[in-house]
Amino acid sequence: MAEQLILETTFLMDLERARQALQERACAQFLASQGAARLYLCHTTIGELACGVGAYERAKLERLVAPFHVLDHTLEVDWQYAQAFRHLRRCGELIAANDLWIAATALAYRMPVVTRNIAQYERVPGLEVLTY
Repeated sequence: MAEQLILETTFLMDLERARQALQERACAQFLASQGAARLYLCHTTIGELACGVGAYERAKLERLVAPFHVLDHTLEVDWQYAQAFRHLRRCGELIAANDLWIAATALAYRMPVVTRNIAQYERVPGLEVLTY
């Protein structure tokens, strides 16, 4: 069990859908299995969530992200992004830009990413990917 986790956008969307439907889903079960792990978001994830909740639902966005710690965007994140981008471009396996920023944040902070979008994230060398 990891002590710190970065939650990716698909995980948060699934968690919110489960909460709204009042159902136990794989994402909620995964969180329960992590015990006292500290849960983090990066700015890219929050931006993606903001695009989905609509311009007049800032309170909903704030409620969604409130339980989590937010990681700073640092020079190390930028460096990890560039390293991963170069590698993936060289291999002809680029992933979506936002996913690459999330992966770079995870690499910079040395934390695993929790997602169901494993096909994208597993291409990034050195990234630990957890699924649910």
